Amino acid sequence: MVVFLYKAELLSMYQGWLLILCYILVISIADVANLASTAMSITIQRDWIVVITGGDKNQLADMNATMRRIDQLTNILAPMAVGQIVTFGSSVIGCAFISAWNFASMCIEYLVLWKVYKETPALAFKAERKTEQEMKQLNVGDTDTTSNNLEDPAEGDHFMEEKAKASMKSEGAGCFERMTEPFCTLRDGWVAYYKQPMFWAGMGLSFLYMTVLGFDSITTGYAYTQGLSASLLSLLMGVSAVFGIMGTVAFTWLRRICGLVRTGFISGIAQLCSLVLCAVSVFLPGSPFDLNVSPFENLGTHLLGEQPVPTVSSVALYQENLTNTTQSLLNDFNTTNAHGGSIPLTSVSVLFAGIIAGRVGLWSFDLTVTQLLQENVMESERGIINGVQNSMNNLLDLLHFIMVILGPNPEAFGLLVLISVSFIAMGHMMYFQFAYKNLGKQLFSCSSNSRPIPSNLQ
Repeated sequence: MVVFLYKAELLSMYQGWLLILCYILVISIADVANLASTAMSITIQRDWIVVITGGDKNQLADMNATMRRIDQLTNILAPMAVGQIVTFGSSVIGCAFISAWNFASMCIEYLVLWKVYKETPALAFKAERKTEQEMKQLNVGDTDTTSNNLEDPAEGDHFMEEKAKASMKSEGAGCFERMTEPFCTLRDGWVAYYKQPMFWAGMGLSFLYMTVLGFDSITTGYAYTQGLSASLLSLLMGVSAVFGIMGTVAFTWLRRICGLVRTGFISGIAQLCSLVLCAVSVFLPGSPFDLNVSPFENLGTHLLGEQPVPTVSSVALYQENLTNTTQSLLNDFNTTNAHGGSIPLTSVSVLFAGIIAGRVGLWSFDLTVTQLLQENVMESERGIINGVQNSMNNLLDLLHFIMVILGPNPEAFGLLVLISVSFIAMGHMMYFQFAYKNLGKQLFSCSSNSRPIPSNLQ
């Protein structure tokens, strides 16, 4: 944010290269932070929590729901706190507060995690054996050898010695094997993920990330063009977080009554019923949806940027033109339509009603798949499988940004909504395939008793 505050000054130095260097630095730091956050999330939410609960599925469900509620509460409080600081202070004060808060919270977080690690002996024991078990799972050539190693500790030790000898041979042969080893590990991770009995459930969750129906920059930007104010959007975000908390409560309640697998099925139906409102909103009064306007119009301009980069002498003029253009666009969308009247808010109201209502089913479904992965993935594979699961989630999330790049104009947003609903429906169909394969016709009867999920570990 500091870079954007002093963008004009940085642009005037070294012909703008200093600004480019700052952008590269900020993006690189953000990538490293995101990678570390993902690793921390996998470790705590998918691994440690299973060990801490000691195999108690009810306690595991309660802890998963509690952690999700904490996330939702921070989604309510954080924007409110930062908004007040920026409003009554300044952007610089806001940046300083966020930096100081992140540093302080990081120290507290690591102290708490260290205390939990020390007070849970199972975590220390697990850490000693984890590397050896993962090496057995990933690098063995055939399935029979793997099962033999897991059954006999002595044979496992012999296997590790053989792997060490093989590694020494590969080092002597050259660096090619060492260069390709990460790719082999990546391949083995995807193969292990595909062979999991939870494969279709995990894929169903990933498809839910291919959507514009969330409170991200894309949806909020569309809301601004439809006349919604920043204060109203903040209120809607808060309401959305409240509905997300309701979803965590619904998850624990449904799981006790109907069982874990049926909870995911019911949550999927609830989300799809809510998202029907989003699909209907595309055709309601006030929607800018227009198939006559090609979503690929001026695509080259959007991607390649045909306008020249502003020089130092034209920075002020460029910023003034950008401000005037943005204000003109907002005035066109917010105040009048083609007949000179105000734009109806029917479409955008129904759209956000569907998005908010869908939070209940979304978070309940997310918790369901999370616990299914926690309960049914072998300890030595948890990091691998959950890492691949996060990769799939991020891949579908990336595709939704590519989709927006291809259709950036408001007239194409309705098409993006329909595509998003379609992907979410496909995701829940994948979960239905998993659930029906596991429960059969019992899926449609409400009972907390479920047949054991077939596992490649048995």
